[in-house]
Amino acid sequence: MADVAFAAGFSSVRTFNDTVREVFALSPGELRSRGHKQPQTPGVISLRLPFRAPLNPTNLFGHLAATAVPGVEEWRDGAYRRTLALPYGHGIVALTPHPDHIGCLLSLTDLRDLTIAISRCRRLLDLDADPVAIDDQLRTDPLLAPLVDKAPGRRVPRTTDEAEFAVRAVLGQQVSTAAARTHAARLVTAHGTPVDDPAGGLTRLFPDPAALAGLDPGSLALPRSRRTTLTTLVSSLADGTLKLGIDSDWEQARAQLKALPGFGPWTVEVIAMRALGDPDAFLPTDLGIRRAAQELGLPSTPAAFTARAAAWRPWRAYAVQYLWATDGHPINNLPV
Repeated sequence: MADVAFAAGFSSVRTFNDTVREVFALSPGELRSRGHKQPQTPGVISLRLPFRAPLNPTNLFGHLAATAVPGVEEWRDGAYRRTLALPYGHGIVALTPHPDHIGCLLSLTDLRDLTIAISRCRRLLDLDADPVAIDDQLRTDPLLAPLVDKAPGRRVPRTTDEAEFAVRAVLGQQVSTAAARTHAARLVTAHGTPVDDPAGGLTRLFPDPAALAGLDPGSLALPRSRRTTLTTLVSSLADGTLKLGIDSDWEQARAQLKALPGFGPWTVEVIAMRALGDPDAFLPTDLGIRRAAQELGLPSTPAAFTARAAAWRPWRAYAVQYLWATDGHPINNLPV
């Protein structure tokens, strides 16, 4: 109980006990004994992550599974699993969609990381979004409304690590999803910290900018220009010139990214959407989005499309999810 109290942020066990009694009219021990009994794996914390309904898991988990980097992420037994680099150690999480919650199994090397691990998982799945308000706004567009009504509650798949996502966005420039996974897996194998995963096939943490700062550009199986883009990004992240996080100023971060070589509008906006968490990030140049727009009768040229999409603000990132979902790409489907 002391471990639970301190991991939850209490400064003393007594305060923890008093708070639990006040809220639940039970002692912590009584509360735990009345909990649902189920088989537990030693060292694994089982949690239920609530969300505002509705939640459509297809594009959310489909995207994460389809783009999973081998060794760092996997889809196993109906759950998205990945390694987590945390302040006091590392962890492995398994996230499973259920109708009224997300099942979360966390294995941590240090319980002090529990709160931040939960926060990162919630952010990854965009669980704190208000889907009713978002969908109501998007339904005001008669061309978008049928997509929303067909499968409401789409979320923006985000990230547990902003720097990791920025690196992966560069690796994914102008290549297929499979090629991007291959490039990322090579980086992980060469520079990622090994971890043990008795319950699955995860083997490494994604390397942080410091670990990638000294990589040899010649070792990258990328065009010369993209090597420069990647190494410049990594250097800027490693020395603190560029900071990407939940507290970043979105427009300042965009300006800094645009100043780096090889960063066009698509890369900047996808980082703003999934790493920075801007709910209004928009990708008018994305091929899949333009194709969906044309099929719906929306303008397909970037300038006209952007002007037409002004009615979706401040939720254009969610409109992007509905437009992407019109495609048959694996990112739009839960794995079987």
